[in-house]
Amino acid sequence: MATLRLGDTAPDFTAVTSEGTLNFYEYLGDSWGILFSHPADFTPVCTTELGTAAKFKDEFDKRNVKMMALSVDGAASHMEWIKDINETQNTKVNFPIVADVERKVSDLYDMIHPNADDTLTVRSVFIVGPDKKIKLTLTYPASTGRNFYELLRVVDSLQLTANHKVATPANWKNGEKVVVSPSIPTEEAKGIFTKGVEEIKPYLRLTPDPTI
Repeated sequence: MATLRLGDTAPDFTAVTSEGTLNFYEYLGDSWGILFSHPADFTPVCTTELGTAAKFKDEFDKRNVKMMALSVDGAASHMEWIKDINETQNTKVNFPIVADVERKVSDLYDMIHPNADDTLTVRSVFIVGPDKKIKLTLTYPASTGRNFYELLRVVDSLQLTANHKVATPANWKNGEKVVVSPSIPTEEAKGIFTKGVEEIKPYLRLTPDPTI
């Protein structure tokens, strides 16, 4: 199928997972979602990633984000692998891992890149909004583990900019100044952003985080 793009509707699916058979849309409900794939069970980088994701769950919960992982191995394999993850990463896996043996979900989300590997999924990340639209995609090679601090940062930006007429600048972190949307004239912006508007250039205006 065609590559999924920002703004596309995230394909729904029902699949066997480490927490039983789940429907993706029902699992997400009104929450945001992160779907991320792993090349295979019992692999070193994936083991550190899933352990890290488990440790970050409280932070994602605060942001109303539900996680779901995926590997092309089966549910029985996942359950054995989870024991290793819990042991080696000193945590407890607390989100479902899709058993995508038939690669149905991998194909839906174009997670297998044949020029990298024609059988294993790449490290794909899809952030899905409550409207079930894709808000962000990231693709890492199998050799590079993901940065979960960056995923939190992206969620903070997505949620802030969904509700306010702002954008977030390079290396922005939650609570820092944000960029006023270019579509808003400066005088109008001063009325909207009452904490102040700093005009660096007519097209580059900064304002304090409107949520603080």
